[in-house]
Amino acid sequence: MKLPFTFDAMIAFGWMSIMLLVGIILRAKVKAFQRFLIPSCLIGGATGLVLRSYDIIPLSADILETLAFHLFNISFISIGLTYNKEKADLKRAGQVLQGSIWMANMEGISFSLQAIVGGLCVVLLNQIGFNLFPAFGFFTPLGFTEGPGQALSVGKVWENLGYAHSATLGLTFAVAGFLFAFFVGVPLANWGIRKGMAVHTPKELSDEIRKGIIMPQTQKEIAGELTTHSSNVDALAFQASIMGLVYMITYAVVYAISSRLNPEMGQMVWGFFFFIGLVLAFIVRLIISKLGGLYLIDPGIQRRITGFAVDYLLVATIMAIQVVVVWQYIVPVLVVAVSGGVITTLFCVYYGTRLWDFKLERMLAIYGTVTGTVSSGLLLLRIVDPEFKTTVALETGVMLMFASPYIILGMLWVSAPVLWGWGLMKTVLVFVGMFVVAIAITEVQRFLILKKRTL
Repeated sequence: MKLPFTFDAMIAFGWMSIMLLVGIILRAKVKAFQRFLIPSCLIGGATGLVLRSYDIIPLSADILETLAFHLFNISFISIGLTYNKEKADLKRAGQVLQGSIWMANMEGISFSLQAIVGGLCVVLLNQIGFNLFPAFGFFTPLGFTEGPGQALSVGKVWENLGYAHSATLGLTFAVAGFLFAFFVGVPLANWGIRKGMAVHTPKELSDEIRKGIIMPQTQKEIAGELTTHSSNVDALAFQASIMGLVYMITYAVVYAISSRLNPEMGQMVWGFFFFIGLVLAFIVRLIISKLGGLYLIDPGIQRRITGFAVDYLLVATIMAIQVVVVWQYIVPVLVVAVSGGVITTLFCVYYGTRLWDFKLERMLAIYGTVTGTVSSGLLLLRIVDPEFKTTVALETGVMLMFASPYIILGMLWVSAPVLWGWGLMKTVLVFVGMFVVAIAITEVQRFLILKKRTL
């Protein structure tokens, strides 16, 4: 039967919604998921992956990857439109600045370290008979430090340049990162609590946090405030329209830039759609503020848009993985992902325990971020600082500004073997340079802060 309209995107959205609901139910009922605080989107996505692999859910990987790509861009644009309504606390400003810079440098350390380990693993694997393309090992920093959206974006670009299955492999490494974030991160948080490292000794996590469902009698957090009258336009529709405006501006800018470059570089620019969207969202917000209309943008509703996009992004990300492809590369995936995850854990613990304050809190926040996303970092932080009494949650948000140079350079260099024909060892050495710079800045910062405190 010929349908009067195309339903592909909405059918995919419907299946993703069903899987998210399945994840919510399983999180509320299964103790193991509660113990490790596995988010419902990951549970639902994994369930959807199994069902899709057996053709119970008739969705193609292409439609899921497309939706994941756009949801990822939406999440970053919404972040760029979000601002803090509260007045700055000058007494804590210095503390936030110190923590943000430290976390940004830890992101630089993690990105470069994961790239170095991944690249060297590929060299060794190719020596014993695996025929992996040079950038294969760089899926580790893309999937772990940068997350599923970036891994998908860059992977899709690599696919278009002739490296088959790159999108699926990128998503696979992102899922491996989440496994470290929760199955290593949660025990790490419990270890720190037992060692007395938590500044505000946390109480036992409530059933609401463990199950992920807020009961009727509990006082609830306000989702957002109305900035438009409902007789005119719904507030959510208005906030989404601003996000849509920025999306179209971003599309026009990326299209204009990519069309003026050679095909390979043009493809790469589309992989940076999320970052260009973030910058343009900030500029649009600044212009609106200068025109006196900042009060019309509600940070609460924008955060809900971000959260909506991230939850569905993760469901789509996991469901889009092609098990057949993963199985084909299972040995190199395990070797590279486990090596990168272990070394990342060791470095985060080492540098976290050498901090001047908020050792456990900052360690967990950055560990969750460089193995998953900022959301997983905040989730781990919530175990030891459930009410966010420390400045670490704010530092995690501000960190992105200071980490931008590492992100931009790292995202360019991981594609250097594909775009510019760089040798693998040359690329690894460039990441060694970034690693040394990030280490040096971290050590100098620590030295100056400790010296100041002894005066």
